[in-house]
Amino acid sequence: MNNNAPTFAKQDSLKFFRTLNSRVNNYFKENNIQKTGNWKLYLKTIILFSVFLAPYFLILTLGMPFWAHLLLTIVMGIGMAGVGMNVMHDGNHGSYSNKTWVNKFMGGTIYVLAGNVYNWQVQHNVLHHTYTNIPGHDEDLDAGRVIRFTKEAKWYNFHRFQQYYSVFLYGLLTFNWAITTDFKQMRSYLKRKLSYGEAKSPKILWTTLIITKVIYVSIWIVLPIVIGITWWKVLIGFFVMHYTAGLILSVVFQLAHVVEETTNPSPNELGEMDNTWAIHQLFTTTNFAPKNAIVNWYTGGLNHQIEHHIFPNISHVHYGKIASIVKETAQECNLPYYEYKTMRSAVIAHFKHLKELGMKPELT
Repeated sequence: MNNNAPTFAKQDSLKFFRTLNSRVNNYFKENNIQKTGNWKLYLKTIILFSVFLAPYFLILTLGMPFWAHLLLTIVMGIGMAGVGMNVMHDGNHGSYSNKTWVNKFMGGTIYVLAGNVYNWQVQHNVLHHTYTNIPGHDEDLDAGRVIRFTKEAKWYNFHRFQQYYSVFLYGLLTFNWAITTDFKQMRSYLKRKLSYGEAKSPKILWTTLIITKVIYVSIWIVLPIVIGITWWKVLIGFFVMHYTAGLILSVVFQLAHVVEETTNPSPNELGEMDNTWAIHQLFTTTNFAPKNAIVNWYTGGLNHQIEHHIFPNISHVHYGKIASIVKETAQECNLPYYEYKTMRSAVIAHFKHLKELGMKPELT
């Protein structure tokens, strides 16, 4: 990590994480279960990949009206987001399986989602998980000028309307991955010498990026056109698939960190944070719809964001069980445990917060 990165407090006067870690480890030991994925995750993988890829093969093999084509690309987008949140996410955190090669394989599914393993691991595992909600370090807070996610970001007059237009921009997330984001991130991360795990040479990383992008475009755009689907139908379908997936992923991500309750702490003049890393996660993260079975299943446990941030190496299939342990321990230590009971209340809270952040600073 670069020398300007914040450092977290080393001493936890409440012994929060030591107690919590012991209790969670005891849960897995007493129930004789592993922290990685199980048959539920493996079955989910099959289902979500079927939702993602089956419509693609139907489009390639069956003649159909354009409206049916578009409906299938929407279904593909839903499956694409599901694969990202459940399979790719656990794989790149090393929690899908206790076998390293399986995690690498499942993490590599990001290539069929238009992303890149190296970029994602640096941006998500390193910058987001380590420096959660810290302006200037967590890139999830950086939307350029167009959306103001923190009070520290520069205010522009058009931000007064961001609670209305932001949702339309959210859908561009994975489309931007496919077109520009990966190239910009790789250039930036290599220049800053950032890595996750064993560092690879820039030549290998650039070669992998270019080859996987060529293969991606060949599969999703060139092949359908070669088979005989009209080019403009292919391009529109490609965009609709990405827009659907991007909208789902963006909303899920924002509900966990960009709401009124979560904070955006900054280091002091010495670059030090007030809290230890684990306690920092409690102040910067919130859960939503924790009892909703559909949300739990589809979002890959990202609605249990607190549990995920404190225990990123535990598969999401266990978050529902350990959530009560985390919540109880936080309450015992008089620490926050933010959660919205429903998805609806979390969505309302997010866009309400966007409205507040969009107001001219002198008026707030």
